[in-house]
Amino acid sequence: MKPKVLIPVALGTNRDGDLAQAFALAGADPRPVPLSALRAGEVKMSDHQLLAVPGGFSYGDALGAGRLLGLDLAGWFGDQLNQAVVDEKPIFGVCNGFQALVRAGLLPGNEQAGTLGENRSERFECRWVTLDPTSSHSVWTSGLSEPLRCPVAHGEGRFAIEDGKALEANDQVALRYVELDERGRVLPADGAYPHNPNGSTGDIAGVTDDTGFVLGLMPHPENHVLERQDPLRGRDVPGLEGRGGCLPLFAAGVAAVKAS
Repeated sequence: MKPKVLIPVALGTNRDGDLAQAFALAGADPRPVPLSALRAGEVKMSDHQLLAVPGGFSYGDALGAGRLLGLDLAGWFGDQLNQAVVDEKPIFGVCNGFQALVRAGLLPGNEQAGTLGENRSERFECRWVTLDPTSSHSVWTSGLSEPLRCPVAHGEGRFAIEDGKALEANDQVALRYVELDERGRVLPADGAYPHNPNGSTGDIAGVTDDTGFVLGLMPHPENHVLERQDPLRGRDVPGLEGRGGCLPLFAAGVAAVKAS
């Protein structure tokens, strides 16, 4: 049987369909579910093998991006989330979903407090970026050897953490913003805009928790799982020919369920 992916849908989320498509292509059975059904107990995390929190503007980003959704997750479903972490179920949060997982206290973990603040550019950034999978600890990225390309679309994506050295030492930096030269070699962004679109500390685009099963990232890999989604398709761009599809990221999460 295909592993079931719970995709909670709140008012204002708008990437749940894209996320469902990505997981379906990766071999899973995605199930978008309104938060009201979760609150009523009609649907439970225990009946699913993965959790994926989608992007968008949950509750209009009132009081801060992802804050109210994070409070919902922690307040209504905290016990279910904690049990899912104990059971080592793969958990994925993208953009607004990443913000919600941070607000709910699931990321970065190890009693560390991370924040996602306003972009350094002080404006909404919508552009394509390149990501380098850097964590051998995360089940989502440990088997990936090629850079990923996908868009960002956020106004509050600048990741910051008080003790960045501990995050590095624990191998919890899952993805970094990088650039590719004309030969396809990965070069560090070194905080430079637009390769690092928001000014995140250490070019951090995504982090994992101490178990390696929880992943949160600001860019949208669900929007580059098909060739037709790539704006550079069919173009002769040195270093980028046929590279950067993000389906392997989702396949890794699904495979982690089968192996656990």
